[in-house]
Amino acid sequence: MSATFGEIIKLNFSLVFSLLALSTSSVSEETAIAQYTQGIANSSLIPNSLKVPSGQQLLLKASAKGTQIYVCKAKSAEYPVEYEWTLKAPDAVLLNEQGQDLGKHYAGPTWEAKDGSKVIAEVKSKANAPQEGAIPWLLLGVRSHEGNGIFRRVNWIQRINTVGGKPPIQGCNNSSQNREIRVNYTADYLFYGGKTVSRFFQNKYY
Repeated sequence: MSATFGEIIKLNFSLVFSLLALSTSSVSEETAIAQYTQGIANSSLIPNSLKVPSGQQLLLKASAKGTQIYVCKAKSAEYPVEYEWTLKAPDAVLLNEQGQDLGKHYAGPTWEAKDGSKVIAEVKSKANAPQEGAIPWLLLGVRSHEGNGIFRRVNWIQRINTVGGKPPIQGCNNSSQNREIRVNYTADYLFYGGKTVSRFFQNKYY
């Protein structure tokens, strides 16, 4: 369900107010717009179980296009005769909102920007995708950073709007053990980090 009319009015008012406050505070226009974008994200279909902790600001949105790599393996040592497709790694390019090459997404799971900055994250929560046959939506917490580029402030990542990516139900058995397959997928990744808010907003409105 999209944002209601009342929510949109509230968000628009918030953006206008933030921009007007620029003349009396050190809050940048980018920060004001980012806060507005955060409100839109919170009004979307993202389940509550995937919401980031309070105090986090939406820093960046990227679209991924690539594959999910699976390997046929035994389910466990207890059931060596039962096999399943096990996720090995993603392999995708990351595009910014203008469709330009932003970086890549690969094993770790790792998100690496062209400026050399990268983050490795781990799954904290997941939810079934609305679209049939799509891999789950995820909330991931960053566990390591590298570099001083666009990913250096990222603490949380959401994977949403997934299309495709699920392994086939069949084709994994004893005769295909250790076989790899690639399944096409697309998704949106939202990157969040701690807010940098001026004293004007801290003292007056938070």
